[in-house]
Amino acid sequence: MQVRTPAVAGMFYPKTNQELKSSIKNCFLHKYGPGSLPPSSHNEKIIGVICPHAGYEYSGPIAADSYYAISSQNPELVIIIGPNHWGIGRDVAVMKDGVWRTPIGDIEVDTESAIEINKSSKLIEFDSFSHTRDHCLEVQIPMLQETFSHKFKILPLILIDQSYHTAIEVGKSIASISKIKNTIIIGSSDFTHYEPNDFAHKQDKSLIDTIVKLDVDKFYNILQEKQISACGYGAIASTMIACKELGATKGTLIKYATSGDIVGDKSSVVGYASIVFS
Repeated sequence: MQVRTPAVAGMFYPKTNQELKSSIKNCFLHKYGPGSLPPSSHNEKIIGVICPHAGYEYSGPIAADSYYAISSQNPELVIIIGPNHWGIGRDVAVMKDGVWRTPIGDIEVDTESAIEINKSSKLIEFDSFSHTRDHCLEVQIPMLQETFSHKFKILPLILIDQSYHTAIEVGKSIASISKIKNTIIIGSSDFTHYEPNDFAHKQDKSLIDTIVKLDVDKFYNILQEKQISACGYGAIASTMIACKELGATKGTLIKYATSGDIVGDKSSVVGYASIVFS
């Protein structure tokens, strides 16, 4: 069986089981996090979330807000989609089989769903190499492991091509898979990169306003017009499209903060948002 070994353990998050579990607990209890440990008592059906992917000390609390929001649910499949920062491998890549390993343990890739999503779109190709070095999906896995106590599988998708037309096709394919199994969709992205804190807040608010309205056309227009440096814009758009196809009528911003808000240096920050679709 193929094992996708950790690429950023010891950098983006702690590399030992005990330290990692402690770090995630701290993210949930952080003042920018939900303030409670999962599971929540919320029973609203959430179809998908937007979640950041920086180091846990920076974006972990905002990520925890997304995970707490879905923690009362019982998905058998978690579809995770993010941007390919390294630009290696296929334009749109799904891992077909194997497990993703973290210091907490292994999570199995849903081969059945991988085969189905590959059939549903010629854009989505089988390729494990695309996934080998990137952090955007990897940092989600330990959070999922600590959020859910039941067994589930993952379907990891990573994008070099984040264009409007690709996002529409990928989003519709994700929706078709989600209709077969009890699924949660996680779109992995950070927002504005390396700008002053006030400017990042202003830029990101304008983009988030389009996301919560599920307006993909306006989303791409604002992204281009304001030159917003959200790295996973195609992952966000694909998640919006999939959730809308699955009946979502709104997005809700749970929490927004920047690395500057969290660690104090506000001269050059990265923006993070927790958004849920229901």
